[in-house]
Amino acid sequence: MNTKLKCLLLDDELPGLMYLKMLCEQIPELEIVKTFNNPEKLLAEIPNLDFDLLISDIEMPGIDGLHLAEMLDNKLMIFCTAYKEYAADAFNIDAVDYITKPVKLERLQKAISKAFERFNKPETAKKFIQLNTDKGKTLLYFDQIQLIKTAISDSRDKTVLLSDGSFLNLKNVKFDTLLQELPEADFCRINKKEIIAVKAIKFFNHNEIVLHHLEENNKNTTLILSETYRSDFLKKIKI
Repeated sequence: MNTKLKCLLLDDELPGLMYLKMLCEQIPELEIVKTFNNPEKLLAEIPNLDFDLLISDIEMPGIDGLHLAEMLDNKLMIFCTAYKEYAADAFNIDAVDYITKPVKLERLQKAISKAFERFNKPETAKKFIQLNTDKGKTLLYFDQIQLIKTAISDSRDKTVLLSDGSFLNLKNVKFDTLLQELPEADFCRINKKEIIAVKAIKFFNHNEIVLHHLEENNKNTTLILSETYRSDFLKKIKI
């Protein structure tokens, strides 16, 4: 198990970059490999750099942080930005965390802990569950799940929206049972009748969540974020 994460820092504003570096130097689990204030220079040097994690701003001239992250293969990403509106996009590309500025040491430490846990997570981690469906026993892979909701035909059953747009009907299973099996960091209950995958979120506000999934009318699936689950949801996405 690695004892330190090799880290790159990126922010086009030098004061912000220096402040971030000062905070990172106070976290024993981090080894700062190099700092950059230009995303294109970072990208040019990537082939020669040995690192595990990039902590980056999002809005920058040239290449923004989201597009940069998509160019990095199997590297952990933490975003530090003054803008809240990119959170859904960040988690859709599987960012470890999303921190709004001004960055505080305690908040950054929590993000690094998540990155460290993910980095050292064994490849043998469970990737699916076996459940009874209307088609028999099925292996349901976590990365295929977009939405789980109470079935219209029978409230004891649950309907799963899969990433390919198809649906699967789970027989006689409770939400509590599903939540115990699903990876906690990747799924969240948003009301009494629905669980969503964090990566499925496109937009959200105080009362609604919009998914990337398009329905037959070519409109995005829109769900209710109930007051009961709102606090847990916001903690989950770390705004």
